[in-house]
Amino acid sequence: MLPLERKKWLEKQVTRNKKVDIEEISKMLNVSSMTIRRDLTELERKGKVIRTHGGAVSVDSLTEEVPYSSKISKNNAEKKAVARKALSLVKENSTIILDSGTTTLELAKLLKDRSDLTVVTNDITIANELLDSSNKVIVTGGELQQGIGALYGAATQNMLSVIHADIFFLGAHAIDLERGVTAPTFDKSLIKQLMVNASEKTWVLADHSKFNVKAFSSVCDLTEIKGIVTDSNIEPGVVKEYSSKIQMLFGGKA
Repeated sequence: MLPLERKKWLEKQVTRNKKVDIEEISKMLNVSSMTIRRDLTELERKGKVIRTHGGAVSVDSLTEEVPYSSKISKNNAEKKAVARKALSLVKENSTIILDSGTTTLELAKLLKDRSDLTVVTNDITIANELLDSSNKVIVTGGELQQGIGALYGAATQNMLSVIHADIFFLGAHAIDLERGVTAPTFDKSLIKQLMVNASEKTWVLADHSKFNVKAFSSVCDLTEIKGIVTDSNIEPGVVKEYSSKIQMLFGGKA
């Protein structure tokens, strides 16, 4: 197979199967893994695939940002279950960071009757939920992401670079064993990275639909977080895969 034919074939394989493995393809085509790696790198430069450790995935496999109005009711019961479990991780007199998102919003609803916490957030919906709370609430400031309600930009970054929190609840768009936690945009991933760095420990809050998917920009590796709180609807096979690498907690039904 000529190089041009091989690349076209590789592109079709990624489109059809959503991913390819370098070692499998090299054996199938009887060429070196380095050759396949170079082919995939060239396809990535052309925007045809996305390189991963050991292979490549389809561009279509990446998750995109979803407007707040569209995701508020999606997997709502599961998000509430995750929030209830996460609540058990919040110790008295803690300083916590709540990432933007609908799952962290559910946690905010459970925290608003407390009076011993300092809550930092970059989400105006969460801030509004805590408006009448006796907790100390700090909003990061920054530019508003229209339709989402998250704050980002230089002002947000400056705020997060000078604070320290006991625990950070990270709202994940996508979680993958190899890529770790990823976000739809570079700006969003940068804010999440700063929140991780500002906290003693990080717990990811994610319902079962967020596993084995990838978004555009890297937030952190799974080794950088304390664990993941998810719901009980996650598939047993996924639990087995992730539990071997990271601590997992499960929120049950009410």
